[in-house]
Amino acid sequence: MATKIQLSYDFAKILPADDPFFKEYEKFKETFGEDGTVMVIGIQDSNFYQIQKFNGWLKLGRDIKSIDGIEAVVSVAEIYDIVVNADKKKFEIKPLVTEALKNQDELDVVKANIDRLTFYKGFIISDDGNSTLMAITFDKKQLNTKSRIEIVNQIVSQAEAFGAANNIKLHISGMPFIRTAITGKVAREMQLFLILAVVVCSIILWVFFRSFKVVIFSVIVVLVGVIWSIGTIAIFGYKITILTALIPPLIIVIGIPNSILLLNKYHIEFQRHGNKIKALARMIERIGLTTFLANLTTAIGFGVFYFTHSRILMEFGLIAAINVMATYLIALILVPIVFSFLPEPEVKHVKHLQAPRLNKVLEFIDRLVSRHHRSVFVVVGILIVISLYGVTKITTVGYVVDDLPKNDPVYIDMRFFEKNFKGVLPLEITVDTRSPGKALDPVNLQKINRLEKMLTKYSEFSKPIAIVDGIKFSYQAYRGGDSKYHILPGTLDLADMASFLKGDSANKANSFRSFLDSSRQVTRISIQMADIGSLKMKVLIDEIRPRIDSIFNPTEYTTSITGNSLIFMKGNDYLFKNLMESIILAIFLISIIMFLLFMSFRMITVSILPSLIPLLITAGIMGFFQIPLKPSTILIFSIAFGIASDGTIYFLTKYRLELRHNPLSISKAVSLTIRETGVSMIYTAIILFFGFFIFSASSFGGTASLGVLISITLLVAMASNLILLPAFLIALERRIATKAFLQEPLIQTFDEEEDIEQDDLIIRKIDFAADDQEYYKD
Repeated sequence: MATKIQLSYDFAKILPADDPFFKEYEKFKETFGEDGTVMVIGIQDSNFYQIQKFNGWLKLGRDIKSIDGIEAVVSVAEIYDIVVNADKKKFEIKPLVTEALKNQDELDVVKANIDRLTFYKGFIISDDGNSTLMAITFDKKQLNTKSRIEIVNQIVSQAEAFGAANNIKLHISGMPFIRTAITGKVAREMQLFLILAVVVCSIILWVFFRSFKVVIFSVIVVLVGVIWSIGTIAIFGYKITILTALIPPLIIVIGIPNSILLLNKYHIEFQRHGNKIKALARMIERIGLTTFLANLTTAIGFGVFYFTHSRILMEFGLIAAINVMATYLIALILVPIVFSFLPEPEVKHVKHLQAPRLNKVLEFIDRLVSRHHRSVFVVVGILIVISLYGVTKITTVGYVVDDLPKNDPVYIDMRFFEKNFKGVLPLEITVDTRSPGKALDPVNLQKINRLEKMLTKYSEFSKPIAIVDGIKFSYQAYRGGDSKYHILPGTLDLADMASFLKGDSANKANSFRSFLDSSRQVTRISIQMADIGSLKMKVLIDEIRPRIDSIFNPTEYTTSITGNSLIFMKGNDYLFKNLMESIILAIFLISIIMFLLFMSFRMITVSILPSLIPLLITAGIMGFFQIPLKPSTILIFSIAFGIASDGTIYFLTKYRLELRHNPLSISKAVSLTIRETGVSMIYTAIILFFGFFIFSASSFGGTASLGVLISITLLVAMASNLILLPAFLIALERRIATKAFLQEPLIQTFDEEEDIEQDDLIIRKIDFAADDQEYYKD
């Protein structure tokens, strides 16, 4: 199934199908077709109108138009003029240029004609006249297919050849190009992260265990998990998106700690009695359930995204949660099988258990929490106050291309079009007159004209295009072509022009038919806009909404604002709201697991706080370093909380068992727990830190921020579980703590200390041999 995986070429669907804004957008596409179908090539050259350059631009446009999947190309070399045929009483649309120009004189005539055609100013010619663009319209049927990539690559190749031949710097943008560029980056980065994850984790495993066998077979175990994860995506009928592309490397990063915990336990057991098979059996029995619960909390951190009802997050959350548990199962089965066939560990392989430096660190932590736990609370309290102040500085904003670095060509080119043409992101306003044919009523045309004038006052918007612009263009031709007549005619002139607008030839040539529905009841006003961010976008929409209603009375007209730009903003708001809910759900579900494990409401607080405080510190860091809260960064919190809770479970399950053996000495139980679990927790934290840090190599700012911030969060969480959590336990009243931990939990765990004699607790042990394997029963 993994071989059948495909990349997603659709625009990311964030809003759920029943969202009113999404339904409005789908209705718009049913009426007028897909928006965001235009790719643009821009140049800035004050000497553009030279015969060689102009003819090259003409040839480029025609070559692109000949590509299968391209509907239309418009540029200064491929524009049309409207002329009056007085004999036939009709308008005729004719191209300004029909073939390559022969000399500069012909080009000067064409340039003069272009200058008088006001319709194209601000559309394909910048207001200052120094920049021009070529607008390329894609066939809507091929826009969301794999063929789009091939089409875009052909266009880019031909455009670059033109730029090189004429020594002109080209700028390329538009939604088809942006989506193609991002899709290509996703595919490349998925491969990069897989390689980096394997290399980084292999190096760390070698440093810990000093055994190539451990490294090789641990990596093989997680690579099986990677294959399962990719196959699962295909089985569910999903495709690779910017989020699901992260799952395979995530499986490596999250799966390796399973091998570390299992092998650490195997080595501890083997060091005690030297029996390989017994050590492997006890490895499974002693920490199998604990690692299951730890992986379950991690899976919950991902799985809560399924409840956001956002398709892209639902797919990511479901696949990640399933494969976190699948990778645990693979490790639990394959590690003992593989190592049962391998030779017994040598002395150098278990040397890491007595690492002097690491033991000194754990001894220091032990002394710190035993003697200075109040100081720990003071320091943590100060960090919380500082973090809360940082949280107040967090901004919530998202941009269409803000995940790309500022020096990325896609980002640079988009800013070029924003500077010279006010942007390339589509925004649509529809007007339903509620009566067939009424969209062309002179009164309504005047209202649309007023709306256009209002919109042109906003620097964030490009020149609006609507049915009235076609009428203005026609009226200019009707009055002899003088640019001063590029205005909306009065009622009488409209009536006179009506006969010129009839006829099949005019209808076939009418470039504005896509601005009216078939009944001429609904019309649209199309705008391109800058990528101003979700915050400014929201303010802008809230500002123009009442101004639109002041022109089109809501009691008489139905107006809506839609398009890719608005859907992005609404999707950003929707994700923020639902991801906050997913974090709360993750905390609630993990709290239930903690309660089932320890049967104490007090212990829920003790176990949850050490995982929550690192999230607060991370949020504070985001505020101080001006990292905005957006969909890609808010993912951090539920993922990190789920993984951070693993350490809490490791520590508390071991502590509960130690407390049973030392019921009157909480400090002793804490001390023994720190020394035993500390090694695995530190190893796991190091793997997770460097494993997630590889995502900082991403060219997507959101992915890079996710990697860095989760790395920091998990490092802080490790410190919190090894310092703050024990300090909480020591600070608890002995009677309450003892009572809580001596109760039988609903989820039972085991540890090696239960099979040795402790004080008045005598455990009978029976060993019997069969073949060369020793079985035991307690």
